[in-house]
Order: sequence, then C-alpha cells, then structure tokens
Amino acid sequence: MYTKEALRAFGSPELTPAQKKQLDDTGMLIVENVLTKAECAEINAEFERLHALEKETGGKEVHVEPGARRLSNIFNKSPVFDKLLEIKPALAAAHYLLGEIKVHGANLRDPVKGYGQQDLHVDVPKKFKDDWWVVNAMITFDDMTLENGPTRVIPGSHWWAPINVPVVNQGDWEPEPLSAEDQKRVPKDLGAPYPGEVHVTAPAGAAVILNSSGWHSGTRKNGDAHRRLLHLTYTRRDLPQQLTQVDYLTKELYERMSPEHRFLLDIEAKQGDATVRMPKRDAKGWWN
Repeated sequence: MYTKEALRAFGSPELTPAQKKQLDDTGMLIVENVLTKAECAEINAEFERLHALEKETGGKEVHVEPGARRLSNIFNKSPVFDKLLEIKPALAAAHYLLGEIKVHGANLRDPVKGYGQQDLHVDVPKKFKDDWWVVNAMITFDDMTLENGPTRVIPGSHWWAPINVPVVNQGDWEPEPLSAEDQKRVPKDLGAPYPGEVHVTAPAGAAVILNSSGWHSGTRKNGDAHRRLLHLTYTRRDLPQQLTQVDYLTKELYERMSPEHRFLLDIEAKQGDATVRMPKRDAKGWWN
C-alpha cells in the first residue's frame, strides 16, 4: 500500500489551491469544524477518564511534562480516539508537504495555569530549504484563546534556518553555519515577543496545521479554562516515529483497524512476536 491508495479510503482528501498557498507561504493553516461539539465532548470525557488513571505518569511513553496534563499511546487505550486518524485536512496537508506519510505521534495535552511558556524553536531539523520532516495538526477539543496559552507562530519562518531544535529530534543532523541573513533573524532572547508573531486562536473542533519546520513556541496559560487538544503529527515514511507504534501494538487495536489505518500507523509486528499481524513477505526480484 502507498499513501494515495490509503487516503482513497477516507475520500481522497485534498487541500484547495488557496489552502496550499497559505500553507506554502505562512507554514500554517486553520480549518474549523473538523469535529462536532458532541465529538469534542466525548473525547474530553475519555481524556479525563484516562488521565484520572494515569495521573502524573500521563504521557510517559513519550514525555512527562511538568505543567501539563498529557496522554500518549492513545489509540491502544481507547477506540474513542480512532476518529482522529481520519481528520481530512491533516491527512491532506501531510500528504501535500511530505509525500509518503505515516503517523509520527499522537499526544493529548492540557496545560496547567501558570505554565506553558517556551522559547522559540523548531521541532525538526532540515538539510535544505524545503526539506520538510514533520507536519503537526493541533486538533482542539476546547477553544484555544489568548488566555489559555495559545501557540505563537512566526509566519513564513519555515523557510528560514532551523533554530533551537530539541536534542531528541536531531539524530545525525549537523547544523550548518547560519548565513548573515539568518543571523539577523535570530533574537537574543528566544522567549521575548518576535516581530510579526501570531498567537493562534481557534474554536473547539478545529485543526491548526503547522509545518513543524516553522519557528513557534508555547505561551503562558493565564486563565482557568481547559485547553485540551491533540498534537497529531505525521512524518515521512523514511523517518522514525516519535512513538514506535508497533512496539505498543495490542491485538485489540490491530483487529479494529482497517488496512489503511494500519498503514498510516505503521503497525507491523515482527515474526515470532506476540503481537498479531501479517509479516512482510521476503522481497523477490531479478537479483534472486
């Protein structure tokens, strides 16, 4: 199976020319009403149920974050989240920017009041100007407002040099010296306001789609209102997942997933494993 074939099962989602241009120019796209209010309420209720069980260990499969309530490995924990694999604008944007795609990570997050401020950074490196590695779709289950710690984004910065890449994402990447132009762009204080920055707001049920090569950061949550959302990330199929889904694969998840879902999650267990799947056949080519 390949990506275009898999996406046919979800109606072959496509971006409009205007949406593609916005994503190309700014590195960001907001699409509202990808979920209904009822679907958001159901997901929030499941988030609360599971977080009450995991408490301070929530997110441990990827990252336990002081100052935020988190859940990771969500698809193995509840079928309530399955619909989040079919967010059409997220699939379309990831396919448009990355080509052959798979799920990179899926982390539910709700920041705590007084926390959330981050320095400007990019999530992933790149080896040349349009070398895109990851697309992040923030699926909102509550309104994201100026009071509850919205993400700040520098529009167009995905075309600039990567800065402040998390060590865990660097791999064997070696940054090149910054050009004089890029040196002028990098602020002395990565936590300070930046010219032209946008504090992203969106209603519950929206998809805030970001090219993860863009400069962005979290901001401090000042209000009491929840800001529960999913960071649903996609990556190229030649790159590693943030959470290697097959390492956590359960029989229940495998059996309820369609072939297209399994392709996107990249859930294929190893031969002799306790997990259930059809192993890949040995390649037979002209060289045999």
